[in-house]
Amino acid sequence: MILPIVAYGDTVLKKVGKDITKEYPNLDNLLDNMFETMYNAFGVGLAAPQIGLPIRLFLVDTSPFADDETLSKEAQKALKDFKRVFINAKIIKEEGDEWAFNEGCLSIPDVREDVFRQPKITVEYVDEHFEKHTEVFEGLIARVIQHEYDHIEGILFTDKLSSLKKRLIKGKLNNISKGKINVDYRMRFPDQKKKR
Repeated sequence: MILPIVAYGDTVLKKVGKDITKEYPNLDNLLDNMFETMYNAFGVGLAAPQIGLPIRLFLVDTSPFADDETLSKEAQKALKDFKRVFINAKIIKEEGDEWAFNEGCLSIPDVREDVFRQPKITVEYVDEHFEKHTEVFEGLIARVIQHEYDHIEGILFTDKLSSLKKRLIKGKLNNISKGKINVDYRMRFPDQKKKR
């Protein structure tokens, strides 16, 4: 089932998510719905707060980036094959010189800005079977994970922008929170409590 994506301005996007256990109700169904919602909106990641749930859960599928011909064949293959569920994730290390990449967010449609992040991360998490992993990720995969991880920490990519950039996009953000935007996927807007 395709769920409405929570728009910028909703308080759930600013909450730090809570850990969940394997007894979390209807988790398999929730994951299926989240993947379906993400694909419907042409996203590469989706976090539970973006569908209104303040829990530490996000999923990633970087395959759309695999078509980028500026990347090495090895990088393209890694991106094509990367589909993962992260539950109760903690980034335990970030390494390397920060690099800029133009990011967007399904909760903040039509806003894209360069965000600086470190290229290499170490993450502890459990998967959908509640098996524990500690893994190192690099490049675009690391970036997508960092973006989604921020969501479960109550952080949006716009929070990482300079005060000048924030002022420049303030009008757009206000319009998004009021539902004054055209999107081709379902959204829930905080100011009007309506769905589209």
